[in-house]
Amino acid sequence: MFAALMFMEGGNGALIAALIFIVLLIVIVVSHIRIVPQASLYVVERLGTFYQEWGTGPHWLWPFIDRVARIVTTKEQVVDFKPQPVITKDNVTMQIDTVVFFQITDAKQYTYGVERPMSAIENLSATTLRNIIGEMELDSTLTSRDVINSKITAILDQATDRWGIKVNRVELKNILPPREIQDAMEKQMKAERERREKILQAEGEKKSAILVAEGEKESKILRAQAERESQILQAEAEKQAMLLRAEAIRQKKMLEAQGEAEALQLLNANEPTARVIQLRSIEAFAKAADGKATKIIIPSEIQGLASLTAALKNVSSEDA
Repeated sequence: MFAALMFMEGGNGALIAALIFIVLLIVIVVSHIRIVPQASLYVVERLGTFYQEWGTGPHWLWPFIDRVARIVTTKEQVVDFKPQPVITKDNVTMQIDTVVFFQITDAKQYTYGVERPMSAIENLSATTLRNIIGEMELDSTLTSRDVINSKITAILDQATDRWGIKVNRVELKNILPPREIQDAMEKQMKAERERREKILQAEGEKKSAILVAEGEKESKILRAQAERESQILQAEAEKQAMLLRAEAIRQKKMLEAQGEAEALQLLNANEPTARVIQLRSIEAFAKAADGKATKIIIPSEIQGLASLTAALKNVSSEDA
């Protein structure tokens, strides 16, 4: 009975030990599974020597044999370096800080190519910047940012290629000349702004004067046109008035002449005047003269051929 119990206790201990072993094995297996996230690379060493670069996905890390030496991101990174003192060609000391945009393209070279990559990039950037600025004068430095950026980017990209780093862009963040030069530049900029303001003001006054002159010119032209049209209308009105007056006078004379003619006809019909008698006498004398008689007796009423001729003319004109 005692032996049976000992056997049963021994069997339970072996089972417990087996379960513990299985649990430990599962923990070890699970703890050595590595899942590499997106945009990351794992540099793995086996027994202290570079073994592999693990990309995105799950990987098995052998315990006590493999280890992850470095986790590298493949995203573009931005590093802002502190201001560096640089001297221009005309011996002006300035403070310039740079911003470097870079990306790791080779995780192995990045891990084993340089001890402290960021410090190496910073020192290389400062050295390159001093060399470039040292060949330029102050004015060129302040107005040639794009040229400086392009040169320093090309030099850094070439130098960091063996470290597995690609420099995409370098930007000069701030360029700070000495205080006295800044004051002089501010005064110069102020004077330039005032000059431009005066130029704009003068141009505005000039345009305003031109517009005023054009307005006065157009006004004079309009007044002259109005006066000319007024004179034309006045002349037309006077012409029409003269024509109307002349027509009225003509009509008056025609009416007077017509009235005299009608009055003369009435007088001839009723009581002949002395002129009519004279005319008729002249007609009778003319008939008598046309006859065969050799003697013509001139009445006493018909004397003065000149007076008779004048009377005939007057009568003829009145009849007309």
